Amino acid sequence: MKFNLNKKQTIYIAIVLAIGIVLAILILISQGGTKQLPHEGDGSGHANHSHDSHSEAEPQTGQHGGKLFTQNGYGVEITIFEEGVKPEFRVYPYKNGKPLDPATSKVTITLERLGRKPQKITFIKENDYLKGNAVVEEPHSFKVTVDAQFGDKPYSFSYQQIEARVSMTDQQVEQGGIEMLTSGPARIKSTLQLIGHISFNEDRVVYVVPRLAGVVESVGANAGDQVRKGHILAVISSQALADLRSELLAAQKRLSLASTIFEREKKLWEEKISAEQDYLQARNVMQEAEIITQKVKQKLASLGGSLTASNLTRYEIRAPIDGIVMQKQISVGQVLKEDANIFVVADLSTVWAVLTIYAKDLNTVKIGQKATVKSTSFEFQSSGSVEHLGALLGEQTRTAEAHIILPNPKGIWRPGMSVNIELVADEIEVPVAVSADAIQTVRDWTAVFVRYGSFFEARPLELGRSDSKFIEVVKGMSAGELYAAKNSFLIKADLGKAGATHDH
Repeated sequence: MKFNLNKKQTIYIAIVLAIGIVLAILILISQGGTKQLPHEGDGSGHANHSHDSHSEAEPQTGQHGGKLFTQNGYGVEITIFEEGVKPEFRVYPYKNGKPLDPATSKVTITLERLGRKPQKITFIKENDYLKGNAVVEEPHSFKVTVDAQFGDKPYSFSYQQIEARVSMTDQQVEQGGIEMLTSGPARIKSTLQLIGHISFNEDRVVYVVPRLAGVVESVGANAGDQVRKGHILAVISSQALADLRSELLAAQKRLSLASTIFEREKKLWEEKISAEQDYLQARNVMQEAEIITQKVKQKLASLGGSLTASNLTRYEIRAPIDGIVMQKQISVGQVLKEDANIFVVADLSTVWAVLTIYAKDLNTVKIGQKATVKSTSFEFQSSGSVEHLGALLGEQTRTAEAHIILPNPKGIWRPGMSVNIELVADEIEVPVAVSADAIQTVRDWTAVFVRYGSFFEARPLELGRSDSKFIEVVKGMSAGELYAAKNSFLIKADLGKAGATHDH
């Protein structure tokens, strides 16, 4: 087919073709212009390499597995070495891709961590590398600035690596119920965990015996009864008591007669009718009668028998204290001996917590130490202090006993109950402590999550003394830092989801 184009049409077609060629060239140039050669500087002397999960480009890997940065033919490979030693920076210098003598380069690294002052690390030559003069503490999460000098030219590189760090908003923290606390001073109570049981306060227990033989006529209390001091526990008929009361009556009559004779003889002697000898003899007889009468009264009082009674044999046994009848071993009609154990009455307003102390702990337990006593059967606890410490070890158990007096106004503590006892062995104030709820295990660290703005970062700690509430921080935190306590495991879970790596 033949096309006949005039001159004007030919010019139009040529212009369109020229425009198309120009556009194609511009597109190619624009695409090629976005590409940058690796490790080229940005004109400021810094290599733009970020080592977090959001970086657009990763640095090259050097011959020793480290991060390799180059500028104008000079390069440094940065590694963190920790095989058999504490983590340390090692720097390998290069020139045009070939290793340099480390002594020809002067290098300084500055680390910037969240919430910490910048740390400057200098280097000395060791073998074929430069070795840092400080331990690189975990976590290895920081911004790194490398300042190097080779010959008379300075070089600077920077990068950032992040690990053990997650971001959470205030709303997420609140929704998770994560408790935020501030590290600071605390009183640490080192404790000793012991076992024991509840017992009567032996200073408030009375074993009731009749003190007179007789026959039981009535019983006025049973085991478990609450009694007041003076309450009649039992009544017995005692011939021995009848004999004492008869003896008292006879002594009282003799005293009455002797008193009458004495008064008469005294009057006659004063009127000089009778001799003084008769007056003195009457006085001696009266005094002897008084002594005998008083002796019988005291004997009756020591036995607890009333001085006068219509029934000479009636003997009332009364409660000696306020308390509870713990044991009853008496029945109506029973013939009792004077030393029979018939009642045990105990005042349970206080009880003893009896500790079992093993020989290795004897030097730790002291009189006056504070203790918390917890029931093993239900949720209940009381506080007290060690009042008595046994000096002897049991021959079979090789343990000693100590007593803690516990208030028991509601009678919740019952003799025989098993208890766990937490004894405060020592109490000291430490400058920095964190809540026991805050401690988490991250990798092989014992750590807490410290908050900086919207970030939580695991902070490995060296811990010291502890109790049920606080743990001393020996190394790793300063006073005044904000950290996650209760429910901090939620942050650990988020960290696991993020798949954080240990980047060297």
